[in-house]
Amino acid sequence: MHRLSKFIYFRILGWKLNGFFPDLDKCVVIVVPHTHWLDFFLGLLVRKVVNQEINYIGKKSLFKPPFGWFFRWTGGAPVDRSKSSNTVDGVVQIFNERTIFRFALAPEGTRKKVDKLRTGFYHIAQKAKVPIVMVAFDFGKKEVKISEPFHPTENMEQDFEKIHEFYRGVLGRVPEYSFSD
Repeated sequence: MHRLSKFIYFRILGWKLNGFFPDLDKCVVIVVPHTHWLDFFLGLLVRKVVNQEINYIGKKSLFKPPFGWFFRWTGGAPVDRSKSSNTVDGVVQIFNERTIFRFALAPEGTRKKVDKLRTGFYHIAQKAKVPIVMVAFDFGKKEVKISEPFHPTENMEQDFEKIHEFYRGVLGRVPEYSFSD
C-alpha cells in the first residue's frame, strides 16, 4: 500500500510533500484547512505515503451501517457530540492507555470558513504531554506541508501565533473557506 499510495500521490495526482512526519509514538496532528469532504481521503492517502498509522475521531453517526466498518478500519473512533461529555479528557485517557497513538483532527471544527481555531487539540496535547504536529493541505500549491513537532508552552497566545503563521496563505480545496486569522 505504501508504494501504491506514493505512486498515486506523486505521479498520478502530482502533489508534493514538504517536510517529514516525525518518528513519534504519540502526538496530536492538526490538519488545516478542512474545507471539503475529500480532505478525509487525501488524509488517508498521505497517511500511507508517510507510512504512519494515524487515528481520528468522528461524529457517532458516521460509524453506523453501512459505512461504520470503513471508519473503524481506517483508525477512527466514534464520539457522541450530543452529550455534554468532556472530549479532551476522553482523548487524554486514550493517550494514557496506548503505547502508540497519533491523533489527527481538524481544529476548525467545520468545513465552513472560520477565523479562529478551536482549542481542544491544544489542551489535549498539554494534558497528555505530547507534541503537536501541524499538517497543511495546500490545494493552491498541490502540496502537503508537515511541521516539526512542538510542545505547547504555558503561553497559549504565543503558541497560536506560531500555529497561525504555519497556515498563513494555505488554500483549501474550497479556497473561500480556507482558514485565515
